[in-house]
Amino acid sequence: MSERAAPFYCPYCGDEDLHPGEAHGAWECRACNRAFQLKFLGLLARGLSTAPLDGGDTT
Repeated sequence: MSERAAPFYCPYCGDEDLHPGEAHGAWECRACNRAFQLKFLGLLARGLSTAPLDGGDTT
């Protein structure tokens, strides 16, 4: 597995012409000439809960 995952499309214009940028973790879109970074923030605590999300009765 690679050190970082590659995005499939530009979050600004939706084009797929992406290339790794000069800055660590940056990506450059050659279609709209923008640079961006993606960052994993972590897992949501609610993903570990066994309680129903709607707050309803479990019986």
